[in-house]
Amino acid sequence: MRTSRRVLSSAGAVMALGLTPALILGSATPASGASATGSAVAPGQWGLGPTATPIKHLVVIFQENETFDHYFGTYPYALNPPGEPRFVPKPGTPRVNGLTPALLLHNPNASNPQRLDRSQALTCGPSNNYTNEQKAVDDGKMDNFVAGTGGSTTLAECLASVGNTAPVTGPQPNYDVMDYFDGNTVTALWNYAQNFAMSDAFYGTGYGQSDVGAINITGANTYGATCGDGVHVYAPADSSLPQCPQGVGTATPGVDQPPGPGTVIGDVDPLYDGCSNNSAGAGDTIGMGGPNIGDLLDGRHVTWGWFQGGFAPTGTTAAGLPVCGQNVTLQDGTQEQAYSAHHEPFEYYPQTANPLHLAPTSTFLIGRQDQANHQYDLSAFWQAADAGNLPAVSYLKAARSGDAHPGNSDPLDEQQFLVDTINRLEALPTWRSTAVIITYDDSGGWYDHQFGPALYGSDTPFDAVSGAGACNAPGSTVPLTDTGAPEQARCGLGPRLPFLLISPWAKSNYVDHAVLDQSSIPAFIEYNWHLPALGNGAADVNPALGTISQMLDFRRGPAAPLFLDPATGEPVTRE
Repeated sequence: MRTSRRVLSSAGAVMALGLTPALILGSATPASGASATGSAVAPGQWGLGPTATPIKHLVVIFQENETFDHYFGTYPYALNPPGEPRFVPKPGTPRVNGLTPALLLHNPNASNPQRLDRSQALTCGPSNNYTNEQKAVDDGKMDNFVAGTGGSTTLAECLASVGNTAPVTGPQPNYDVMDYFDGNTVTALWNYAQNFAMSDAFYGTGYGQSDVGAINITGANTYGATCGDGVHVYAPADSSLPQCPQGVGTATPGVDQPPGPGTVIGDVDPLYDGCSNNSAGAGDTIGMGGPNIGDLLDGRHVTWGWFQGGFAPTGTTAAGLPVCGQNVTLQDGTQEQAYSAHHEPFEYYPQTANPLHLAPTSTFLIGRQDQANHQYDLSAFWQAADAGNLPAVSYLKAARSGDAHPGNSDPLDEQQFLVDTINRLEALPTWRSTAVIITYDDSGGWYDHQFGPALYGSDTPFDAVSGAGACNAPGSTVPLTDTGAPEQARCGLGPRLPFLLISPWAKSNYVDHAVLDQSSIPAFIEYNWHLPALGNGAADVNPALGTISQMLDFRRGPAAPLFLDPATGEPVTRE
C-alpha cells in the first residue's frame, strides 16, 4: 500500500479509532494557531491553516439532481401569479445563458419547456444514468431529452406517481423532463443570486448519477475503483476488477489504497459504510483507491469534515453494525429515510471512512482526527459551529427530505434546509471569513439546453454522446493515469448544474460565465489552503477551467448578511 501524505505518527495511525486530544495535539486545548484568524499551526497540531485569501471557512452545501435551466432557465424573470412569493429583479441584474424565446416556443425536443407552478413542486424524477444522459444531448443537438432521460413521461403521469394532485394546464403533450421552476418557487436561490454570485457555466465533471458527482466534488476523479460490479463500474476487459466482498470493509486511517482499474459510472453504496445495503449480506458495493481532498487536508492538519443528515445511528445490529434508521418528514407529511449511503463519498475510500458511524469523542475534536475520521452527522456541524470550532472545510449533505432529489424532496423542502442553514451561518462570528457554495451532484436527467464543453473523451459500451460506444467530440481526450494508462468512462464535461457562491466577499448580483466544473471545488481548496494537486489524472488541474476565485472581491469591505424567510424565500429584517 502507498503511504498517504497525511502527517500522522505511527502511534497515531495504530490508535486512529480511539485518539484523544492529548495524543493528537499534545494538549487538551486548542493551540493559538487554531483560532478563527486562520494563522499557521505548529507541526502536529490541527487548525484552520494559512490561506491564500481571507476565506478561512468553506462550507459546501451539496444538493441533488437539478440542472441550471430547471432552476434558473428564466432568471431573473418570474411569472409572479397571485398568492405566490413575488420575485422582482434588481435594476441592472445581468442576464444568464438561459431559456430564450426560441427555446421556449420552438424547442427541438418533443415538447416545449413549461413553467412548473409552486403547487407542482413535488415531482417524480427522470433517468440520470451515465448512458441516458449522453443519449439526451445527442452529440450536442440537445434534442433527445424526452426519450433519452424522460422516458416519455408526461407531467400529469409524473405528478400522479408521487401523489401530487395539482392540476396540469397548458399545451399538451407536456413532458415533465422539459419543465422548469422560476423565482416564485426557488425564491431563496434567486434572492441569493441577486445579492451574491452565481455561475451559468458550471458543469458536472462527467455524466452520471450521485456517485459520480459526489466522488468528483471530493476527489475530482471517478477512476480508481478497486472493486465493484460490471454495471455501475466500468473496467477494461484486460483488467481484473473483482466484485466487492460481502460485508463492510475496514477503515485504514492514514493509508490510501492504490487506485484500482475501474471507473464509477452509477449508483451503488460504498464498501466502507456499515449502513450500506451490502452490510447485511445483500446487494453490491464499490470501493475506491487513490487520494481525495480529505487526504490533502489531513496532510496539512487542516480541520475538515463531511456532515450528513441521518448519519448518526439509531441503533446497532446483532453483528455490531450501525442502523441508520432516522426518518424525517416532508412538508406534505410524507416520511422519508434520512440517510443515503451512496451520497457519502468519503465512505468509498478506506482512509477516510467511518464504517461504524462512530460519533466524535468531543466537540473540540470535530474536524480533527479521532474515531469519527472526519465523517459526521449533520448535527455535529452545528455543535462545532456553536462552540466556536467551525472547521476550515465542511461539506454539508441534507437529510433526504431536504436535498432537492425529486420523489423524496422538492424545492420547497430544500429551501427550508438551505435558508435555515445559511441564516444560521450568517449569524456566527465566523461569517466574515466564510464562503458558502451551493451546488448539485448531477442533472437528475432534467433538460438543459447548453452542451458541456468536450474535455474528456471515452470509448466504452456505456458511452453514447457521439454515437453508440463513443464520446469523442473534437477537442476531447481520454484522461491518463500518472503512468500513462487511459481512464475510460469519464466522458465529460457533463450536464450544466446550478452553482452559487454566498459570502461577505462574493461579488454582488454577479453572473460568472467562465467554465467551471465539480473539480473546481477541490481545486479551490487546494489553492486556498496551499495543498498539492490530487494527481493520477484528476480533473483539478485542467487548464481549460476557470477558478472560483474570480467570483470573490476582496478589494472592498465585506457585504452585510442576507436573511431570508425559509418558507417563502423572501428577505426578512433581523433586529
